[in-house]
Amino acid sequence: MTTVAAGVTSPGTRPGRRGGRRVAVTGAVAVLLVLTVLASLALGSKPLAPAQVWYALVAPDGGEASTIVRELRVPRTLLGLVVGPALALAGVLLQALTRNPLAEPRILGISAGASLGVVLAIAVFGVGTLAGYVWFGVVGALLAGLLVFGIANRAREGASPVTLALVGVALDASLGAMVIALLTTDARTFEEYRFWVVGGLTGRDTAVAGQVAPFVIAGILLAAFAARGLDALALGDDVAQGLGHRIGLVRLSGGAGAVLLVGAAVAAAGPIAFVGLAVPHLARALVGTDHRWTLGLAALLGPVLLLAADIIGRLVAPPGEVPAGIVTALLGAPLLVLLIRRARVVTA
Repeated sequence: MTTVAAGVTSPGTRPGRRGGRRVAVTGAVAVLLVLTVLASLALGSKPLAPAQVWYALVAPDGGEASTIVRELRVPRTLLGLVVGPALALAGVLLQALTRNPLAEPRILGISAGASLGVVLAIAVFGVGTLAGYVWFGVVGALLAGLLVFGIANRAREGASPVTLALVGVALDASLGAMVIALLTTDARTFEEYRFWVVGGLTGRDTAVAGQVAPFVIAGILLAAFAARGLDALALGDDVAQGLGHRIGLVRLSGGAGAVLLVGAAVAAAGPIAFVGLAVPHLARALVGTDHRWTLGLAALLGPVLLLAADIIGRLVAPPGEVPAGIVTALLGAPLLVLLIRRARVVTA
């Protein structure tokens, strides 16, 4: 019989139960994601029965149901499955790297870099389609991320959490001012930019998801590589080094992953709020602070929240729509407050 003192974890009990709970929670969220995808294909201003969705996918007949599913709902659902994990994983990485539980994609100026890239594409290069200026958004985000890390590394203490946050906030303000300056001098650019900056999944075709998917996949791989090092980094640089981790490499891989994920997501769907802030806290509340589990669960919760917001946006004011970016802000804020009030928010 095993005796466990108060406050001490027995090797054969609590860790096993915790692992089983994590598996159960992850499995439940995976099922929830499947149901959310099905709802995204079936619900809207014209609801469709599951059988209609199935036949539209496997045996399209060119009818109204097939057109709605294949041309309107499949592209936005696919984009949600790409953008949702990207924003959520980026939030986990940024909160871990900066040791700031309020960190989200804007904190390193990456979103502002993507915005500037889109504005330049419209105003300077005359690009008029989302599929065209998504590349400019990705490049703008990557350059902003490189600039932040480059400047931070030149500081005396290197790219520390505080330095990264300060440089990122300064760059965000500077790039944001440049965006406003360009918009105020060109009415056509403002009209194009207004559609993108609200944030949402509507109006994007399947090609957009395909364009940004390679960047998201690369970001996910970098996040997975950095996961164990992020656990050690949360204990402090000295402890992480003592445990044998190369903190510079951890920060580089985690930061590069965050830049790729944010750049791809923001370029494709606009600066959608609160997914990158709220989902990491919810994931940690459900499975704890082990980044291998937190990242995995966040990758499932991100698209659940984003697709749910997109579905709600279709249903609240038919036949019109409320953009998903507005709905996520309305949903994310109360969710974050609820987590904090229940004292379940666990910092990285």
